[in-house]
Amino acid sequence: MARRAKARSAPTYLLLGSSIVLLLGGLLMIYSASSVSAYVKEGDSYFYLVKQARYVAIGVLALFVASRWDFRAKGLLKAELAAWAIWGVSFLGLILVPLIGIEAGGAKRWLLIGQVSLQPSEYAKLGCLLVAAVLLVEYKRRDIDGKQFLIRLLGMLTPVVLLVMLQPDMGTTMSILIAVFLLLWLGGIDWRVLASTGIGGVALAVLMIFVEGYRMDRLTGFLDPWADPLRTGYQIIQAKYAFGSGGITGVGLGLSRQKFAYLPAAHTDFIFAIIGEEAGLLGTLGVIVAFAAFTYAGIRIALDCKDPFGRLMAGGLTAMIATQAIMNMAAVTGLMPVTGIPLPLVSYGGSSLTFTMGCIGLILAVSRHSKVARRARVRDISESKGYVRASTDERRRDRGPRLSGIDGGRAASRKRA
Repeated sequence: MARRAKARSAPTYLLLGSSIVLLLGGLLMIYSASSVSAYVKEGDSYFYLVKQARYVAIGVLALFVASRWDFRAKGLLKAELAAWAIWGVSFLGLILVPLIGIEAGGAKRWLLIGQVSLQPSEYAKLGCLLVAAVLLVEYKRRDIDGKQFLIRLLGMLTPVVLLVMLQPDMGTTMSILIAVFLLLWLGGIDWRVLASTGIGGVALAVLMIFVEGYRMDRLTGFLDPWADPLRTGYQIIQAKYAFGSGGITGVGLGLSRQKFAYLPAAHTDFIFAIIGEEAGLLGTLGVIVAFAAFTYAGIRIALDCKDPFGRLMAGGLTAMIATQAIMNMAAVTGLMPVTGIPLPLVSYGGSSLTFTMGCIGLILAVSRHSKVARRARVRDISESKGYVRASTDERRRDRGPRLSGIDGGRAASRKRA
């Protein structure tokens, strides 16, 4: 029993361990990648590192609070109410962004609350995923039919996607739709429905690319970056220079040359390129292994959960974080067009970091309550076995000849003899 308990706890420790490795490695690389630009712009080489450390503190609090949520509870904390509440608050934030949001890099995506900037679209991903899980559970329980499920799912997704696209932010839109698609796949939706949905999504994405000029620039820069090396292909070319300079073991921590204003977004979306330059192929493989371990642990936690909503939540959140990591690394290495999605736990950014750590807390909540449920089942089984054993002993005492060779049994046998 002890070995089984340890085996079941292993995914939890693996999830936490890989998250801590990525988080600490991210802090180190954020300082290395941003020290030059921070000194030039802010007069302090530690500027972005200090800000990210504050976000880490907030993220740890979010992780702890989320990990204590009992998604099986009733009342105000029940899964349905919590999911719709998160969706509603993030949707309100998306509505406020065009009105009072702040603009950066040609896009208006952030709300300034005091000294903290928040990106509502990050939390909208969580709201959409949780609501989709709730609707899928209701559909599987036959509380709603297929038509109602589809109408409610589209009614929840469509306004969020439209508001995010207006920012504009196609990367986050893709992340939301892919996360919901993977959740439906995990939930066992018919493959024909998933195939038609996927084809429709790809067609819509292609249409959105042709509608906006900057998206076409990203696509052409991906297909042939050397066709316009000073504009559309500049960022990906500089990233390739970084990887090429790093070789197998890297040029050494802190010794990147691309961070000297050559590579844009060096400490945010393209931090993976700086890792490749300073830590080489071995460093990038370490990041990939850490995310692979994270994904494996999250899937194990999801499979161990017997509650339908908990299983979908853990599996969906794990798939979403893993997909974002794959999309970022693929874009930085030139395997897909640049999407503007940060590398989870590693890239600089408060909204992305606190959102990701909150999601990890929810996965841990599934693990925690699965263990509680397992202990309850083991206790019930033990009590049941104890009852059966006691009943058997009583029957044996009544029958006499079935008594075991204990002192009382020998005395009873001698008395009958």
